[in-house]
Amino acid sequence: MDSPSSAPPAVEQAFELALLSDVGTTRPDNEDSCGHFIENPDSVAFAVADGVGGYEGGEIASRMAIDITLEAYRESPPEWGAAKRLYRAITRANIEIHDKALTVPELSRMATTMTAVVVEKGILSAVHIGDCRLHLIRHSHISVLTKDHTMVAEKVRMGMMTAARAKTHPERGMLLRSLGRELIASIDRITLPLFERDRLVLCSDGLYNVLDAKELESITRDVDAETACRNLIDTANERGTHDNLTCAVFRMTSHTGHTASTGGWRDRLRGLFGR
Repeated sequence: MDSPSSAPPAVEQAFELALLSDVGTTRPDNEDSCGHFIENPDSVAFAVADGVGGYEGGEIASRMAIDITLEAYRESPPEWGAAKRLYRAITRANIEIHDKALTVPELSRMATTMTAVVVEKGILSAVHIGDCRLHLIRHSHISVLTKDHTMVAEKVRMGMMTAARAKTHPERGMLLRSLGRELIASIDRITLPLFERDRLVLCSDGLYNVLDAKELESITRDVDAETACRNLIDTANERGTHDNLTCAVFRMTSHTGHTASTGGWRDRLRGLFGR
């Protein structure tokens, strides 16, 4: 198992962040990737990707997605704003993965899922394609912010399959969207404010197929981000896993200026959490 990658505490930051990827208990190789970039004490980008297309192609695709997205974000003008910078970055990653798949015959089937997040001054901006999941935990309530781009998930949303059946369906991993398959990718975008003590858990399907949402919340409660990451991976491996495991745990440790009194955000959050 890799050691957790944590945000260095050299300057006082408004957050804690740790990321960890593990091969799991049955796979010979790890096709997952993760990474992060700290721009300043109030701004961080991090991402998780799960490659598809066989070991070599999947590993290369997920690593390219992480590296290119973070590099493109880092090189983009801050005046664009986090949401635009992140969307432009993942779009560049998609094009470069697609081009490589076209020019290298051995990698023709490669693609990857990815969810990337930026938290800047307490505002979350995310881009998402595939079936990694981004969870928001607030006051012990956990909610999934992303939707799975899979055939099975689409059938559940259309009322053609129950959620219980979807969990064990043999084709639950069949993707409808991924990075690199098409020159123009359909990418979901999410923006919302975070508040002090909020937690984010971003993970690949290898983790959430073993640990349910309530367990993600309880395992990450009252511990630092690095400990939470390791506990999630260790708990999943103890149960026996059939896939690679990757997670990122983010904790908002200080308030950063915006307030819950902003009408539009308040209404949106009430809808998200059902109150």
